[in-house]
Amino acid sequence: MLGGRWRRVASQIGRSVGVWAVSTLTMLVLAGLLPDFRLRSADGDSATDIAVTAAFGAGAFGLLSALVWPLLVRLLLLVPALVLGLLVFFLNGALLLLALRLNPAERGAAAPETAVVVAAVMSAVASATGAALAVRDDDAYRRRLYRLADRRRRAGPPCPAGPGTLFLQLDGVGHDVLVDAVGKGLMPTVARWLDGGRGRPPTHRLTPWRTDWSSQTGASQLGILHGSNHDVPAFRWYEKDRREVMVCNRPTSAAELQRRAARHAGHDGLLGVDGASRGNLFSGGAGEQALVLSIAARRRSRENRSRAGYFAYFSDPANAVRTALSFVAEVAREIGQSTRARIDKARPRVSRGGLYPLVRAFATVVERDVVVAAVMGDMLAGRTAIYADLVAYDEVAHHSGPFSRDAGKVLQRLDRCLALIEKVAEHAPRPYRIVVLSDHGQSPGETFRSRYGLTLGDLVRAGCGLPVPRRARRTRSGAEARNAVRAALRRPVEEGTEDHRPPRRRSEPIVLASGNLGLVSFPDVPHRMSREEIDARHPALLPTLANHPGIGFLLVRSEEHGGVVLGARGVQIPLDRLDEDPGPLAPFGPGAADAVRRTHSFPHAADIMVNSFHDPADGEVLAFEEQIGSHGGLGGAQSRPFLLSPLVFSAPADDGAEIVGAEHVHRVLRRWLDESNGPQVPLETREERAA
Repeated sequence: MLGGRWRRVASQIGRSVGVWAVSTLTMLVLAGLLPDFRLRSADGDSATDIAVTAAFGAGAFGLLSALVWPLLVRLLLLVPALVLGLLVFFLNGALLLLALRLNPAERGAAAPETAVVVAAVMSAVASATGAALAVRDDDAYRRRLYRLADRRRRAGPPCPAGPGTLFLQLDGVGHDVLVDAVGKGLMPTVARWLDGGRGRPPTHRLTPWRTDWSSQTGASQLGILHGSNHDVPAFRWYEKDRREVMVCNRPTSAAELQRRAARHAGHDGLLGVDGASRGNLFSGGAGEQALVLSIAARRRSRENRSRAGYFAYFSDPANAVRTALSFVAEVAREIGQSTRARIDKARPRVSRGGLYPLVRAFATVVERDVVVAAVMGDMLAGRTAIYADLVAYDEVAHHSGPFSRDAGKVLQRLDRCLALIEKVAEHAPRPYRIVVLSDHGQSPGETFRSRYGLTLGDLVRAGCGLPVPRRARRTRSGAEARNAVRAALRRPVEEGTEDHRPPRRRSEPIVLASGNLGLVSFPDVPHRMSREEIDARHPALLPTLANHPGIGFLLVRSEEHGGVVLGARGVQIPLDRLDEDPGPLAPFGPGAADAVRRTHSFPHAADIMVNSFHDPADGEVLAFEEQIGSHGGLGGAQSRPFLLSPLVFSAPADDGAEIVGAEHVHRVLRRWLDESNGPQVPLETREERAA
């Protein structure tokens, strides 16, 4: 502790010296630019004398601003705001003139009107420099938040009794990734919560849980916050009845999904009582919402505007400088890391150019800073339930890999956020119980396109006898797909004589990707097609997909069996027989059959649900999107997120039972809120009451 105190003192001294040096240089520049401002005597001085005069003047001005200015502000609080705004400039100029007069050598002078300008510029430069040097100083950042929250508490209603609960989602951080990061010392705050240390007992327990088939934020967060993710088969899917592609991170789709979930669950969400939702796709029924996607599609009003969002954060100049400099540093960091990956010829690798460095910097810096500030403001305001999502790791791991050094650096910074939030909780008007959780993990692996030279859409088109882009025709897998089509259509297989433009007689299929989960829909057929209908229309399609080495299994409706799972070499397993004979689901582990059966029951399941190959030995999958860390389907760590919960709460599951699905997580979190503050949402859903 003593060492930490000395480090803070040294850091403060270093910042003060840095601000003094920059202020001195600023004063020298202004003396050269402004004719009525000089730092030397009338007879002239050496450069050394001028520099000493500038250093003394900058130091005196800084001390006067630090010591005298707070007293002047207290006196000026009685002055009307308009008059105060004018007096600030003149009083600041007066402090500069006084600082120049204090110089023992009696060098330096300025006209009164020039002193006002010089003082204003120097104050702005000193503030920006101090904020820049405090970018990594969480103590200084926390003190500013304390002051803001203290004013908010005095103006707001009294804090409710009982402890509050914070649910902090680390997007995309799998259970195994978290354990690995703790073991490597990347997340000391989490390690301390789990292991205690220095004679202290542990405060939290770590519990894995299993996602639904659709292992992505849209399905998981909707189930966690609203208690239902029914009929969310993927991140994006086509709805035939509405003739629309639904995308979980599209505002209109998110709003519609939230309405459906509330209707299906019978309540507004987990945060319905004095709750705050920060940085999420869905509101959870919270009254306080900031950066929530599902309200972005509504018409702007007092009810849906972000009261604690970007504007509230960046209205503080120190926050703006801190985040802006970190943003630039993160862009430079990404450019350096991607350049190193290209030089080292790292594999697997995806493109990280274009706007991606800016996208990454926004996710890892801007979104993180705004959400963390909003969360700490909520805690200092005493809100009962807070749910926030930090997406930094998920964004980086998609392009760098789940266990990459780049992703590990992000985990280090997220751990610092946890430590900062923990410190702020000590000063909150009520105790807080901090729950950290993830919505899914990520599975590593090449992309489907990089391994086989064609996309899932190309393969589907080949199986339907539709023209395939030239880049796919030049690949071995593309030729195999074409030959399978020719054999099924009883056309001769001849090298170099393919018909590249078969006549289009029917509407083309819509092929969508969600990580390593693919969805194929035929928009001109109003219902979900059966296997028999697909075979009659495109006899080569299902064999082409099922026999491709990059495909793990298919799910289709069957007129005979209700639903079947298809695998290579003609394997066909009815859904009701998967428990005794998992067939192609065997590599995906326990629970895969239940996840597939549940998705099959969704009204908007695709005509063909496609899950990529999965290697259980190394946990790899093949993403149908350009990601080397992916999630969205079955296979590997993507289906194994975590719950990190305080020991004061009851165990997430009794007798070591597994937590399966986001709706189960919702029931656990709801129970914990009940233990803290009494029932927050209806204790039974409509389905539970009907049962």
